[in-house]
Amino acid sequence: MALLGTGTPNDDPNRWGPSVAIIVDDQVYLVDAGVGVVRRAAAARAAGVEALKVTSLSRVFLTHLHSDHTLGLPDLMFSPWVLERPTPLDVFGPKGTAAMTAHLEAAWQDDIAVRLYGLEPQHTRNYRAVVHETTSGVVFRDSKVAVTAIAVAHGSWPEAFAYSFQTPDRRIVVSGDTVASDAIAAACSGCDFLIHEVYSAEKFKTRPPEWQTYHKAFHTSTTELAAVATKARPGTLVLYHQLFWGATDDDLLAEIRAAGYLGRVVSGKDLQILK
Repeated sequence: MALLGTGTPNDDPNRWGPSVAIIVDDQVYLVDAGVGVVRRAAAARAAGVEALKVTSLSRVFLTHLHSDHTLGLPDLMFSPWVLERPTPLDVFGPKGTAAMTAHLEAAWQDDIAVRLYGLEPQHTRNYRAVVHETTSGVVFRDSKVAVTAIAVAHGSWPEAFAYSFQTPDRRIVVSGDTVASDAIAAACSGCDFLIHEVYSAEKFKTRPPEWQTYHKAFHTSTTELAAVATKARPGTLVLYHQLFWGATDDDLLAEIRAAGYLGRVVSGKDLQILK
């Protein structure tokens, strides 16, 4: 498993858009497509994750349609196609995903036409997004993995999902963006990895009132995550999509410890490999 990006809308040059790569043998299952996803995958491959070759980036599970989680979607549709991906891109996500990908194809229609009918030796239409708008429950299964979508609350979004990946030897739950959720704790229930978004409860106190209202309705504090993780009992709790507001990785870990969580926890970084 590789954390391709752990960022937020904040313009931190060390944290690119949120995307997690679940890797089973030679198969890649992406969760979200934050900005830079294709090049982040290339960087992970250069660091030794051979499965993350560009032509293997052929399926993605979108947790919701916020821009920071989808700005890399056109990159994921078109760049691997140009580099000869042998299949279209399978996109799983909430209602609205089909409209989004249709608009992206329309936006790049001149590019598509020039590549197909100009001098470039491109003869496939594998830029296409084959969309599967999902509800809760098992949304994908192959010989390597079963993927279950878990409905979560993310502010005023009508639909948002966490995803659970059951592989032959482990279970991984990725929260996406969400408030603290008993559904995620139940989906994990002793899972090997719980990858969960988080914000600093201490630095939250310094935020303007309108932003405090927003974050409480859309995201999970370190204090709240400690309670979720205590119920969930993951082998490893991995923080990602961290809202620091001046805190550090160590500060987040200290806040979670102070809130009573006793399990193994790490604050994820871009291109971190988890096994």
